[in-house]
Amino acid sequence: MATGDGSPPHSGQGAVNNPEPTKAQLESAAGTFAMLSAPVRLHLVSLAAQGEYDVGTLAERVGVSIATASQHLGKLRLAGIITARREGRRHIYTVDDPHVLNLVDQIFEHIAPDGSLAPDPPRRTRPPHTD
Repeated sequence: MATGDGSPPHSGQGAVNNPEPTKAQLESAAGTFAMLSAPVRLHLVSLAAQGEYDVGTLAERVGVSIATASQHLGKLRLAGIITARREGRRHIYTVDDPHVLNLVDQIFEHIAPDGSLAPDPPRRTRPPHTD
């Protein structure tokens, strides 16, 4: 629905507090979700969000070869999702970005251990949309 001046419609107060994402934000967010869409990568991120691990430990915990884990960790590092530091001959992987930590926490609060959706917490009320 147009607003008469050719600008897109907006929904009152919510539009001020939560502006529509830019194309660059949408593309970057989609890339992040795509990176996390592989169960192996999501498992690696989940573990690295809980502590610091070397590639061998991560590979064993995820159930893949060291080469496979290393390949996925490299992609996650390039995407800025996971960080690594060198300790002697080993690389130690972790997640220290609070946004990524929050994202990982939120998804596993949303999905129950059996894979179904977890019961929703009480909903917070939002101001009504005004057009």
